[in-house]
Amino acid sequence: MHDHDKIRNVAIIAHIDHGKTTLLDALLKQSKIFRDNEEIPERVMDSYDQEKERGITIFAKHTSIFYHDYKINLIDTPGHADFSGEVERVLGMVNSVLLIIDASEGPMPQTRFVLSKSLKMGLRPFVVINKIDRPHADPERVLNETFDLFVELGATDEQLDFQYCYASALSGYAQKEVTDPKEDLTPLLDLMVEATPVPPGSVSNPFLFQACSIAYDDFLGRKACGRVLEGSVKKGQQILHICPDGKQKKCTVTCIEGHSGLERVELHEAGLGDIVNISGMPDVMIGDTLCAPENTTKLTPIQLDEPTVSVDIVVNNGPFAGRSGKHVTMNKIIDRMEKEQKANISYHISFSSGDEQKVTVAGRGELHIAVLLEALRREGYEFCVSRPRVLTKEIDGVQHEPMERVFIEVPQDHSGPVIEQLSRNRGEMQHLHTDPQGITHMEFLTPTRGLMGYRNEFLTSTRGLGILTSTFESFQPHKGPIPGRTSGVLIAMSSGKANGFACFNLEDRGMLFAGPGDDVYEGMIVGQHCRENDLIVNIIKGKQLTNVRASGTDEKILLTPPRTFTIEQAISYINEDELIEVTPGSIRLRKKWLTENERKRKG
Repeated sequence: MHDHDKIRNVAIIAHIDHGKTTLLDALLKQSKIFRDNEEIPERVMDSYDQEKERGITIFAKHTSIFYHDYKINLIDTPGHADFSGEVERVLGMVNSVLLIIDASEGPMPQTRFVLSKSLKMGLRPFVVINKIDRPHADPERVLNETFDLFVELGATDEQLDFQYCYASALSGYAQKEVTDPKEDLTPLLDLMVEATPVPPGSVSNPFLFQACSIAYDDFLGRKACGRVLEGSVKKGQQILHICPDGKQKKCTVTCIEGHSGLERVELHEAGLGDIVNISGMPDVMIGDTLCAPENTTKLTPIQLDEPTVSVDIVVNNGPFAGRSGKHVTMNKIIDRMEKEQKANISYHISFSSGDEQKVTVAGRGELHIAVLLEALRREGYEFCVSRPRVLTKEIDGVQHEPMERVFIEVPQDHSGPVIEQLSRNRGEMQHLHTDPQGITHMEFLTPTRGLMGYRNEFLTSTRGLGILTSTFESFQPHKGPIPGRTSGVLIAMSSGKANGFACFNLEDRGMLFAGPGDDVYEGMIVGQHCRENDLIVNIIKGKQLTNVRASGTDEKILLTPPRTFTIEQAISYINEDELIEVTPGSIRLRKKWLTENERKRKG
């Protein structure tokens, strides 16, 4: 058990891609936790496969390093707004936050979000101006902008008097002043020790602990992760598990896990200030109190922002069901979602039975839900997903919907279409200015409904040069109807393999989602129509052959590659009467089953 005066608990927060995980890599390497001959991957804390592929942090992760005789517990947090539930949970475990800001971009939308959360909790952040070795870095301007942001967010005088240093995470050095020598990260480690308060409390008090995060293990069951607020706890000790509603239950601690570098280590005892996982409480939830029987302290429940978007998951009943997946029944899907519910509280998962069994998953946004669906797909599950719905609530008899604050940076020439599109989607412009480089910065208040499916349209209208980020703002009165997708779809009329000749003839009708040789079935969406209505097409029709040879009948055909969807792109694309069929081998779009009569009626 480490001396609590020598423990420092710090969360690293920042906007996407400002260098949180890269800085943590450098700290881990310089703290000598790796062997000299050990191969160390980039962004070593992003261990989840989707994190490596997407280049973003999805889950908050803990590690600890030792500097002189200090133990520094570090928590790497996601920078994307959809995973803000991870940030909200871990801020209760730490005593300070390290705010990283890009030396050229300055404070960005997600910086504002995570910083406001930490300021409201009374934490005193300290700032690292990162990427100072970049060509367009302007540390002095960024430092002034950061101070202005603190003022804007209502920081106290103590919080405004923040300490700071400069760094290049990629090159592995930090400086107290820009003119200091570029050696290593010692100035940053000194700043962490100096700027982070000692964990409050007393080792002599009875044990007190609040579950700030939940993990799940097949052998140990649910594990409560948090910081020891008072006293100490030993393996095998009898403790009380107290729910927010006051219900008490006696439990025995079966396992205590701490962190040393990237490894989890089992501990016999954890003391004041330690961040640990405690097992032995089968029903523990976020915000629950674990304490010694004689401790009567009442802790404030942890408040998580509520989800804003939901989708329905139903069983795959298409003709290709079971071709590539191992788990295709509703019972298997429900078992897996119940396990997810135990381990990840940021999703709201509900189950409905009856004529149509379905699982409803609610989350912070389309990406948040897509990460879970992609995980299921990789585990061998097959299922169908509905169009996402925005979660509304009634306040004082008036229907309210979630609103998002949207920040856009786009070249000045492309700003007109963006303003037009977001205005059509009920967006209200709050701010607009163009900098000397010709980049227009815009700020909108837009219903979440207005952003669904808009990101692809945004990339097209800005030719990929625009940057769009959004954060949840509040619930506001319903803004009225918003136009949906303006084009119809091409629907296969029969089952078989798509034919190259048919695809070539259909290219004039719109953009195809299937190519030659792809398996298709009746009711499957094989393309986007260039007009507003849906069109039933024969994509498997081959070229009629004759026994007469003629010049010009066998020309080579050139096909445009079909458009492929990721899960989040498909979620944004489909309409109310359409489904996404997700299997380990493919992602298909289809109508909510076209029967023979419906096909004849539409034809």
